[in-house]
Amino acid sequence: MTHSEIKQNRRKQSDYPLPFKLQVIRQIEGGEMTYIQAQNYYGIQGKSTVLVWLRKYGTLDWTNPMRVHMPKSKETPAQRIKRLEKELSDEKLKNKILNTMIDISDKQHGTQIRKNSSPKHSGASDNNEQKA
Repeated sequence: MTHSEIKQNRRKQSDYPLPFKLQVIRQIEGGEMTYIQAQNYYGIQGKSTVLVWLRKYGTLDWTNPMRVHMPKSKETPAQRIKRLEKELSDEKLKNKILNTMIDISDKQHGTQIRKNSSPKHSGASDNNEQKA
């Protein structure tokens, strides 16, 4: 085989028109599809062809790609649940203490710290004290 015969057996490189490239890029950057979906949908054979188009013609900044680091949690789901339950318990206790302080202030000083529009609060701390 000669050199020219080998070239004829190779797959030919497709030249895509610029409007087609821009349409594909617009769909990818618009979130309509991923670059892999675009390759499959339009039958684009090159693995990095669409990525090259995105870098060359796209509006996104490819010079400094953002790296998103997800913080890895060291606690297991069970540990997290236990921690959150403790935090909730602490907040409930804090709320009960604050309500009790307001009730004491109202009784001793004749103040009305709570607004009249929410009658639940005035009796809420009394109900909590009876349950405890």
